[in-house]
Amino acid sequence: MPGIRGAGFLVLLAALVVGLFAEDPIGEFAPMEAAGLLSLGGLSLLMAASIVEGFSRHWTYGVQAVAVSGGILIALLATYASRGELQTVIDRAIGDIAVGRTVVMPEGEVVAARRTDGSFLVKGEVNGHETRFIFDTGASTVVLRAEDAAALGFKLDSLDYSIPVATANGGALAAPVVISRLTVGSITERNVRALIARSGVLHANLLGMSFLERLGSYEVRGNRLILRAKIGP
Repeated sequence: MPGIRGAGFLVLLAALVVGLFAEDPIGEFAPMEAAGLLSLGGLSLLMAASIVEGFSRHWTYGVQAVAVSGGILIALLATYASRGELQTVIDRAIGDIAVGRTVVMPEGEVVAARRTDGSFLVKGEVNGHETRFIFDTGASTVVLRAEDAAALGFKLDSLDYSIPVATANGGALAAPVVISRLTVGSITERNVRALIARSGVLHANLLGMSFLERLGSYEVRGNRLILRAKIGP
């Protein structure tokens, strides 16, 4: 059954690509959930090919293939049902190579993995709205994209683009704002100074020093960015 088996391998390859490189949700599924569903589909195709091939040889081989495939399928479904707990274990074990993920460790450290382009993508929340940042010690403040401002709770008609900033594309103007609550992992800071850049200036939000300087510490260790909250007053 080369056709069915080939399709199964292609679906498994797609699952691998999604798991390694996808960062944004795919439909209603997180990247790892989508990769898991694709893997399940690919393995199901491979098992179907094995069953058909077994019956084509002899019915006893077919029954054996059904039994083995059924056991594997039940194990996979059980694993998928507990994917949340499993993902936590995996994250804690391979936090340094899980590209684009932000993980809260048992000690309270927030860990992000280096992306293939060398940057660190950090997941967080601005005033309760989920967003993502690029870790940037070269930015004196947190900087938000104008394209994201409305979704993050800022009123566009009240912004005053009066602060000059330097960007990779040259000089530009940005609007000063205050983020009431900025959360990254288990770390939350309030009343954080920030800027909103004009539309088209930034390709990503920047997690700059107005947030980072409030932390107890931060460091880059190998392929991991480690953020630690300040302890005490």
